[in-house]
Amino acid sequence: MEQNNNTSESKVIAEKTIDPSFASFCILVVDDSRTLRRILIRELNTLGFQNILEAADGLEAIETVKSKPVDLMLLDMEMPELDGLGVLESLKSDDVYKSLPIIVISGADQFDKTIKCIEIGAEDYLPKPFDPILLRARIFSSLEKKRLRDLDKKHMEMLNQEKELLEVEQLKTEKLMLNILPRPIAERLKRGEKNISGSYPEVTILFSDLVGFTKMSSQTSATDLVKLLNDLFTRFDKRAEALGVEKIKTIGDAYMAVAGLPIPRPDHAQLCAELALGMFEDLKAFNQENDKELNMRIGLNSGPVVAGVIGFTKFSYDLWGNTVNTASRMESTSQPGRVQVSPATYEAIKNDYILEDGGLMECKGLGEILTHLLVSKK
Repeated sequence: MEQNNNTSESKVIAEKTIDPSFASFCILVVDDSRTLRRILIRELNTLGFQNILEAADGLEAIETVKSKPVDLMLLDMEMPELDGLGVLESLKSDDVYKSLPIIVISGADQFDKTIKCIEIGAEDYLPKPFDPILLRARIFSSLEKKRLRDLDKKHMEMLNQEKELLEVEQLKTEKLMLNILPRPIAERLKRGEKNISGSYPEVTILFSDLVGFTKMSSQTSATDLVKLLNDLFTRFDKRAEALGVEKIKTIGDAYMAVAGLPIPRPDHAQLCAELALGMFEDLKAFNQENDKELNMRIGLNSGPVVAGVIGFTKFSYDLWGNTVNTASRMESTSQPGRVQVSPATYEAIKNDYILEDGGLMECKGLGEILTHLLVSKK
């Protein structure tokens, strides 16, 4: 018989043991009666709650909630200065405290106010005098809901963080694509297009090559060489971007750019002429700042090209056609420090720029071509 009594007592104790997940939760007891607060706190202690705060009126309750972390509020309806309904209206109108679970405690004569509290956002209610078993059930139910809400909130925060990280990575990818490809081409790739190509009847191509680079590379470490070349080409890139000229690629110390694609424009030859003259200004500034004596040849040619994206693992936007070959020959046969232009480019810019006769130039695979040398803008 004694053994059965011990078993019953153990069962009661087990039923009252707090869920470990609730052990750190803080409960605020709000009642203007110190006696009722003591009774509630004693019951909470019996259930295993130790982190308990108390407030003697509604104003003190709001001040406590705003100054300390509270996980659950047991709120009496009838209090001086600010009653339970006023406390609810104040807290539930604030987005910061809107999700705080509140159990209202009311007498039988306050049923209408209790309904109003539930409508405003109270989690649950307890009738006076309260039943310990009902108290336990309502508290654990409210805390379980809060725990689940907190988990959902944390999950949403993690999802938002992952979304932000994904957006950052997408921006990095987009920026990388724009560093490799013209924006309209990059946009088409993002939309899933493949085999992107097109014919452009009128463009101007610029080729440049550094003179004295081989000598400099033999006297400079690889790290410093890359740093210097990056410095110079960055200057070219900024100037090309400002003018609306598309950089196509660099090969060693050679630089290739084009105007008039992927968006056609009538002033393509003038843009490349302006870029060519500006590149010599950039080279002069580079030499002065780095105590170097590099020189450069530049060639220009205008005409039709085919342009497109090639490659599978590494995209490359490139140009093909006789216009490209001629532009390359204009550069390779140019004099150091000069911009040599083909007849087609000469006809396009002769009214806007001063040019000198460059004579007949033998170009491999093309024969003799009458060239001109770009001097300056008129």
